[in-house]
Amino acid sequence: MKNKNLLILFTRNPELGKVKTRLAASIGDQKALDIYKELLSHTQNIALNVNADKNLYYSESVVNFDDWDETIFSKKAQRGNDLGEKMLDAFKDGFSKGYEKIIIIGSDIYDLQTSHICKAFDDLEKFDTVLGPAQDGGYYLLGTKQLIPELYKNKKWGTESVLKDTIADLDGLFSVSFLETLNDIDVISDINPDSYLGKYL
Repeated sequence: MKNKNLLILFTRNPELGKVKTRLAASIGDQKALDIYKELLSHTQNIALNVNADKNLYYSESVVNFDDWDETIFSKKAQRGNDLGEKMLDAFKDGFSKGYEKIIIIGSDIYDLQTSHICKAFDDLEKFDTVLGPAQDGGYYLLGTKQLIPELYKNKKWGTESVLKDTIADLDGLFSVSFLETLNDIDVISDINPDSYLGKYL
């Protein structure tokens, strides 16, 4: 452990037909994969400048010698039956190693910037938790200073109730800071035709 801060990145292995399936229904598997690779590249670039150790969790299996520098990103495989179990496992691992602030992000937010992640770590100086709300009712970032198992249980992952149910778990027990709401890329309407990703439409 080099740092007291840990940034966890959850990604999907970029395989044709297995990523961005809702988006692929509109534009095809290849374009959906191309967009996801763009999102992965963006996520990597914004993570590089964050002052934190970095754990990269693959959805299926660890890939060596890909675009993620193994001297910067500690590579692991997600473990658990659903997203909640996988996140809980990652946070448990981080806190067990002595990290004091842990933040997790996904790889679906093209609007996410280094500044959002840095602000989240700063907010954890004053707040118990930090959330980055997504427009679809989920969240693109979660940060805590201690393990809070309830946050990862009894959620309908991938639905519009996730953020609301997570806030309910925190209410009255833990202070929470909210970042600005951002849009994640799940369906074709999430992509601005005039944006960089619009070239794939």
